[in-house]
Amino acid sequence: MKAIRDHSAPITHYAVVTTLLLLLSGCGDQPEPLLGTIEWDRVAILAEASEPVIELAVREGQAVTAGQRLLRLDPTRVQARLDAARADLAGQQARLAELESGPRQETIDANRAELAQARSEHALARQDLRRTQTLFERGSVARADLDDARTRVSSLGAQVDARQARLDELLAGTRPEQLDQARAALLAAQAAVAELQRQRQRLDAVAPTTGRVDALPHRLGDQPAQGAVLVSLLGGDAPYARVYIPEPRRAAIRPGDRFRVAVDGIDTPFDAEVRGIRQDPAFTPYYALSGDDAARLSYMAELTLLGDAARELPAGVPCQVWPEQDDEH
Repeated sequence: MKAIRDHSAPITHYAVVTTLLLLLSGCGDQPEPLLGTIEWDRVAILAEASEPVIELAVREGQAVTAGQRLLRLDPTRVQARLDAARADLAGQQARLAELESGPRQETIDANRAELAQARSEHALARQDLRRTQTLFERGSVARADLDDARTRVSSLGAQVDARQARLDELLAGTRPEQLDQARAALLAAQAAVAELQRQRQRLDAVAPTTGRVDALPHRLGDQPAQGAVLVSLLGGDAPYARVYIPEPRRAAIRPGDRFRVAVDGIDTPFDAEVRGIRQDPAFTPYYALSGDDAARLSYMAELTLLGDAARELPAGVPCQVWPEQDDEH
C-alpha cells in the first residue's frame, strides 16, 4: 500500500488540476482559464566596477533582509584612488587655510628687511655715481666707468621697486579671486572623495529590500564586467500570477477583481486579486494559445496571490486562472 501511495502522489496533483479544468470546460457558458506563470518582483544588483569577486556571503535560495551584505568585489584599486583623493583634499584644505590666514608676520618682517637693504645699496650706488661723474669731468676716469655706475644705480633702483611691491602685496593680504579659486578647488576635491567613497561602498553588494536570492551568476575569483548582474533577488511581499487576457475578455476585467489560481503541483487553488493590466496589447504568447484566442491580441495582467501559503511559491511555475465566481461550477 505504501508503494502505491508513493507512485500515485504525482498523479494526484495532475488529476486535481485536470479535474478543475474539466469542470470549467463543462460549464459551456464559462470562458476558458487564463494561462500564465507565477512570478516575483525581481531586483537586479549590478556591478559598479569590473573587479574580482572576493566574497560570497549568501547562497542561492537564501532569504535575506534589507541591508544584508550579499557579495563583495575587490576594493584594492578603488581604495588606492580614494586614498589619493583624500590626500589631495587635505592639500586643498591647507592651501585655503593659508590663503585665508594671509602672510605670516615673519614673512612681512623679512621682506621689510630686504627692502631696507635694497634702499641702502641703492643710496650707496647713487653716491658712487656722483663721485664717478666728478672724476669723469676731471678726466680721471673713462666714460665706461661712468656708464657702469649709472647702470648699477638703475638696477638697484629696480630692485627697490620690486621689493616695495612685494611688501605692499603682503600687507594687502590675499586677493578675493585667489580665495574663490581655492574654495572651488576644495569643493572639487571634496566631490571626488565623495564619489570614490560611494564607489567603494558599492563594491559591497547589499540587499536593497527583503527577499530571496534567486541567482548568483558569478563565483569566487570571477571578474564580472561593469554593469553585469551580480545578484538577482526575488522581492515583494507576495508573488503574483502573470497572465494574458484575450482581447474579447479585456473589458470585463478590472483591477481589484478576484480570481482563483491553480498552480501546477499544488492541490489547493489560491485566491488572487488583479493589481494591474497593461494598456498596450501584445500578441498572445505560445503557451497561452487556445481555440479562437490563438490569432488575437492579448493584454498582460498581474494578479497578486493572497495568503501566507502563496509566499512559499517559486518563480516560473505555470498556473491557470479563472474568475472567483466560476469556482462554484
